[in-house]
Amino acid sequence: MKIALVSSASTHLMRWANALSERGHDVTVILCKNQMPYEKVKFNNNIKFVKLKFAAPLGYYLNSFQLKRIIKKGNFDIVNVHYASGYGTLARRAKLKNALLNIWGSDVYDFPYQSAFNMRVIKKNLLYFKYLASTSNCMASQAKKFVNREFFITPFGVDTNVFKPIEELKSKERIVFGTVKAYSPIYRIDDTIKAFSSLIERLDKEGRTDISEKLVYEIYGKGEQEKELQSLINKLGMRNKIKLCGYIENCRLPSILNTFTVFNCNSISESFGVAAVEAMACGIAVQASDADGFAEVVEDGITGLLAPKGDVDAISENMYTLLMNAELREKIGKAGVERVKKLYDWHDNVDLMENIYNEMIEDN
Repeated sequence: MKIALVSSASTHLMRWANALSERGHDVTVILCKNQMPYEKVKFNNNIKFVKLKFAAPLGYYLNSFQLKRIIKKGNFDIVNVHYASGYGTLARRAKLKNALLNIWGSDVYDFPYQSAFNMRVIKKNLLYFKYLASTSNCMASQAKKFVNREFFITPFGVDTNVFKPIEELKSKERIVFGTVKAYSPIYRIDDTIKAFSSLIERLDKEGRTDISEKLVYEIYGKGEQEKELQSLINKLGMRNKIKLCGYIENCRLPSILNTFTVFNCNSISESFGVAAVEAMACGIAVQASDADGFAEVVEDGITGLLAPKGDVDAISENMYTLLMNAELREKIGKAGVERVKKLYDWHDNVDLMENIYNEMIEDN
């Protein structure tokens, strides 16, 4: 297949593009000139890039004629547009026919509510495209609040040959709670820090210093909240227990996850809980918020424990439950691995996307 992906060069797009190219498809990424891949986003060498003349965000309006010419000249079998807001607007204005639009999260959870204009734009875009896809059922339900359309569900899973339990990486000297997320307010890492601090205080009051002395919380990521989070850690007197570990490349992620005893993520909003899926694939017990994406991928009490969004006491209680019950952690970890293999194996997800592409070709 000759496939055009109209999108910024995000890590998410990289995974789709690379997977499709590795299956022998001819993949071209078409994007605004200021959204080319940065150094740590590694696209395969055989993927072609076409840089549009104008930078985003104005480029979403000004590049429409150029995009239309490129698609017409390229004679693509499939045109797949990613993100309903910016590139969805560009593709609609370019009057692309028979294209597939993938929604990703902020484009339907945040963008429409920023202004009445944005709401009109997102409705127009969702109504325009012949085919729509979403990485999760909950995100499709969110989009259906704006338009009465059906969506292909295309989970953004993990490679279970890479994300898998590695027992030799488990520490016998430390108990590690961990998070891998951007240091951004939407992920509410501050709630998890406060809950962890309360957990340490509870253990000390119960005289369980044998456990609290081994327990640490490691947070991997980067973002605008770094100074604020470090200030909170200092204020709580947790500098020796909680560490901001900085950004890690995706290739190192399976090894890092396998050092965790419990994976923590308490986002206030989550369109698809890929972070939880990655941890589950590694056999790690998950403690997460009940944000939509986590509530869909994590079975509460079976593959993890969910707490109400923003409820620090409930988060801390779930932490305590998982910490003190090794048998429960092991049971949850094994159930998580099985759930990922069943529903979120990346190779199955790519098969599904190929089937959708073939269905589109037959339909046209």
